[in-house]
Amino acid sequence: MAYRMLLNVNGAEYPLEVDPSKTLLDVIRNDLGLRGTKKACDVGDCGACTVLLNAKPVNSCLILAIDLRESDRIITIEGLTKGDDLHPLQESFIEEGAVQCGYCTPGMILSAKALLDRNPNPGDEEIFEGISGNLCRCVSYFRIAKAVKRAAKVMEG
Repeated sequence: MAYRMLLNVNGAEYPLEVDPSKTLLDVIRNDLGLRGTKKACDVGDCGACTVLLNAKPVNSCLILAIDLRESDRIITIEGLTKGDDLHPLQESFIEEGAVQCGYCTPGMILSAKALLDRNPNPGDEEIFEGISGNLCRCVSYFRIAKAVKRAAKVMEG
């Protein structure tokens, strides 16, 4: 039995019929076709599926879609770009070589965005804490921290 719901993702509203066993991750990837959010461990350990739910980073693989409210706002990596313009975090990750295979990058960037929204000028320890829910096997976390700092400067103006 599917449930009707209205989901706000990246500022757009989507009327959906959702099976009660579907996670937010499944709905984002399979029903909405937004493939930037990655499916990896499926148990909330790696952070590849991180999205922003009401401006807070969450593991979308752990949230049942039917538990969301119409007032909830979800941002995926696709919601950061404006037309052809990348978000400063996306640009900084590229410029600082903070991507390699790229699988963790969308979740990592969204966790970093949540951090910069709370603290526009974080130090290394705050950055490492802010991205601690996201695992990367390819790139140095110091490059990631450097990218977050670079984006913070750009975002300050």
